[in-house]
Amino acid sequence: MTTSSLSAIDSVIAQMRSVAKTAANAPITTTVNTSSPSGFAGELQRSMDRLAATQNSANAQAESFVAGTSTASLNDVMIDLQKASLAFQTSVQVRNRLVQAYQSVASMPV
Repeated sequence: MTTSSLSAIDSVIAQMRSVAKTAANAPITTTVNTSSPSGFAGELQRSMDRLAATQNSANAQAESFVAGTSTASLNDVMIDLQKASLAFQTSVQVRNRLVQAYQSVASMPV
């Protein structure tokens, strides 16, 4: 693998960690960034934005339920938390598959 390919992989991993950290700590944002570039990079960015919004919404709903300020039932809170967890696990698996595919292509003889 070349230095630039390792740098690209590290960049994607760092971005996913940043999104996960932001999703855990940021307030709810319901807008999706529409100024993303088109193509694969843009779709990946929009997907990460949707993931962050899902996690933020579920966490805010859980916090308001615990504080007693929510009208949502426990079932709704638990389902939303599970949806956010499943979305995150799916994005991690997609990332793993992308890294695996990249490593396979990078290791091919020329």
